[in-house]
Amino acid sequence: MTKTTSQMVDREGLIELDVGDDVRDSSRFNKDIAPTQASERTWTKWNIAALWVGMAICVPTYTLGGVLTAYFGLSVGEALFAILLANVIVLIPLTLNAFPGTKFGIPFPVVLRSSFGIFGSNVPCLVRALVGCGWFGIQTMFGGLAIHLLLSELIPAWAALGGVGEVIGFFVFGAMNLYVVIRGAESIKWLETLAAPLLLAVGIGLMVWAWPHTSMTELLAQPPSRPEGASVYGYFFAGLTAMVGFWATLSLNIPDFSRFAKSQKDQIVGQVIGLPLTMFFFASLGVVMTAASETLVGQTVADPVRLIGYIDSPFWVVLAMLLIIIATISTNTASNIVSPTNDFQNIAPKMINQTRGVLMTGAVGVLLMGYDLLQKAGIIPPGVSLEQMYSNWLLGYSSLLGPIAGIMAVDYFLIKKQRLDVPSLYMDSHVYPAVNIAGFIAFGVPVALTLISLTTGTMYWFYDYGWFTGSALGAIVYYVASQVLSSAPSVGPAPVADKEPAEQLP
Repeated sequence: MTKTTSQMVDREGLIELDVGDDVRDSSRFNKDIAPTQASERTWTKWNIAALWVGMAICVPTYTLGGVLTAYFGLSVGEALFAILLANVIVLIPLTLNAFPGTKFGIPFPVVLRSSFGIFGSNVPCLVRALVGCGWFGIQTMFGGLAIHLLLSELIPAWAALGGVGEVIGFFVFGAMNLYVVIRGAESIKWLETLAAPLLLAVGIGLMVWAWPHTSMTELLAQPPSRPEGASVYGYFFAGLTAMVGFWATLSLNIPDFSRFAKSQKDQIVGQVIGLPLTMFFFASLGVVMTAASETLVGQTVADPVRLIGYIDSPFWVVLAMLLIIIATISTNTASNIVSPTNDFQNIAPKMINQTRGVLMTGAVGVLLMGYDLLQKAGIIPPGVSLEQMYSNWLLGYSSLLGPIAGIMAVDYFLIKKQRLDVPSLYMDSHVYPAVNIAGFIAFGVPVALTLISLTTGTMYWFYDYGWFTGSALGAIVYYVASQVLSSAPSVGPAPVADKEPAEQLP
């Protein structure tokens, strides 16, 4: 007898789906992107907070203050305020888009099937996956450098390998990251919970160490690099947009993690505790350490990995490199591998499981870093590094991801009114269309305007403030298009959450 699909609900309004043969046999389903069960929803607010601490403490965060002062014309004080404000702002899409993941236990690609269609969801999924793979490659380059410097300190002959040693470190570090994610969500939860207090303690220790070697009064009094007399607002909001874009990726695929949360309260409180202050603190640490580096090592060094390499103490270099490796793994696994893995599975769930999705993420990340790896290996002559080549892309991707964030929030809260027919999200030709035209119109309009502003130089503000303009316009266009086209599907009967609880989740 064929088992049908039913739903069970706890008192928090979280729905546990008892998957039947009708869903399991669908080509849009596999066990890795299936709704989480009660036994899997074990993440408390402290686990969510630890996740964000582990992701926020990384080399790119350390350099954010320098990026804003050098390239966006902000003073140190303006840069730090922009970082804090941006991370408070990004909490809005993070908490909103986490709701369906927590309530229904479904990952980001499955949530997208509601607003872009069962097949159409692959387009925004692949956009998000490509950005994730790019960041995976860049973070793995930092981790590989840390491994190379660690081995150079432990094995003097290793230092003679130079760039080849960095390439070997890249692949060793990448393999370590992929292994953690292949082992599953509990492995990531364990890693982040272990790393968070350790990384915070090290950060505080570094701040205490560097503080006497710099003057915060002089640092904050330094004039900005923008033209004298220029208005601060344009520079500030461009920098603010870039800082919001830093976590524009996670504001989309946060359901990949919130599906394991015990309750909506846990995911909200955990994110509020874990993200803004950690980002502000570690970016501030980068500013202080860079300013103190002149006194500490005799020259200004903005890269923490290379700064540590100047320390004349094998013990402290080895310890610091181990901590850099832990910090980068905790960031890379959660923020840059989980989402592409689920996104690749969405293409063909019966053919691509979690392990294959992880390996695809690693392969694409290596390909994106191929040019830089060949340079380090000495196969092609030095030139513009891949980090420089991709800097504009990584700063500009918020223009692509912003509209998707706005569309997701409007679809779930205003169009579907927090009701989803979850079994139909895993089935073709059922309740949801293959392609939701409203979603693609809402995505295409802001992207087209961004391309026009880039190619013609008109309305350049639309690109400068890409995440804000894109998310707002995407949300508005999606709501209007859904009403006009009547393309938002009916979700059928009210969910079981409107009835008496059938089963309580722990």
